[in-house]
Amino acid sequence: MKRKKPAALSETQMELMREVWAGGEVTVTQVCEALNHKRPVARNTVHTLMDRLARRGWLKRRLEGQSHYYSARSPRAATLRDLVSRMIDTAFGGSAEELVVALLRGRRLTAAEAERIRKLIQKAKTEDL
Repeated sequence: MKRKKPAALSETQMELMREVWAGGEVTVTQVCEALNHKRPVARNTVHTLMDRLARRGWLKRRLEGQSHYYSARSPRAATLRDLVSRMIDTAFGGSAEELVVALLRGRRLTAAEAERIRKLIQKAKTEDL
């Protein structure tokens, strides 16, 4: 039986997930230290959020001695692909073109970004990304 996809992530939860993806398998302390480089965050808050992410199916938890180690249930690329797909379906009525138009109207691209996007579009015309 196919496992149900977990509910969407909040901005704070996505921030935690980025740290987990970057670290592979991490402790609450490691995530807390990484986040504290950006802004103050309490260890208890990080612990609570990571436990919730584990219960909701986003994280796996492994106990070793007195420490819990967390890792992502899905790779970053697959998760982002699913999140973008959901956003296209809900916010843009299924139109990827509308998403791209909104993105381009929302910020300026550097010449390097525009060139990388052109290459990705060219590649998408001939093969799967």
